[in-house]
Amino acid sequence: MARSSRAPWKRQNPRKRAGKTSKHLTSAQKSAAKARARRAGRRYPNLVDNMRMAAKKTTKAKSSKSRTKKAVKKTRKTTARKSTSRKTARTRKRRASATEKDPRGGLTAAGRKAFARKQGAHLRPGVTKRESEMTPQEMRRKGSWAVRFYGRAKLPPLVDAEGQPTRHALSAHAWGEPVPKTAAAARRIAAKGERLLARYRRIKESA
Repeated sequence: MARSSRAPWKRQNPRKRAGKTSKHLTSAQKSAAKARARRAGRRYPNLVDNMRMAAKKTTKAKSSKSRTKKAVKKTRKTTARKSTSRKTARTRKRRASATEKDPRGGLTAAGRKAFARKQGAHLRPGVTKRESEMTPQEMRRKGSWAVRFYGRAKLPPLVDAEGQPTRHALSAHAWGEPVPKTAAAARRIAAKGERLLARYRRIKESA
C-alpha cells in the first residue's frame, strides 16, 4: 500500500498544484515514449513513459544551459587572460622604450644594442667634440647627421602642442648642439654640417 500511494498516478499534478498550465510532449518525445513502451512489451505508452520523456527534456535543457554557462565563463577567463597579456606586453614595451631612449635626446647604450639586435644596425654615439678636436671621420659623421636631420627641404615638427621639443629636435643634444625650437636654429645646425663636410673633403683631397 505504501508503494502504491507514492505512484505518480496517485499524486496530484505538480504543475496544476503550482497554478501552472500543463506542457505537452513534442512529436519527438511522443515517438520516444512509444518506443520505450514497445521495448517493455506495451502497445501504448503509459504515464511513466511520458514522464520519463518529459524529464529527459528538462535534463537536456539544464545540461545545455550548464554547458552554455561554462562556455561563457571560459570565454571570459580567456578574454581576461588575453587582456592581461596585452597589458603586460604594452607595459614591457613602454619600459623597454623608456630605457632605450635618452630623455635628453638620442639613444642610450641599451637603445643602440637593441637596434643592433633587431635591425643589424651598428649605431654609435653622436660626436660632441669641438671641431678642432674632431678626426676627419668624425667631421664626416657629424656633418652627414646635421645635413640629414636639419637640412631637408621640409623639416619635421621641432616642438609639440605644448611647446616642448620633439624627439627630432632633441637629437641635437646627443650631438653636442643646442636643441632647435625654430626652423632658423635648425638651419644653422645644417649649415655647420655643410662646413664640416666641406672640410672633410678638403682633408681627403690633400691626403
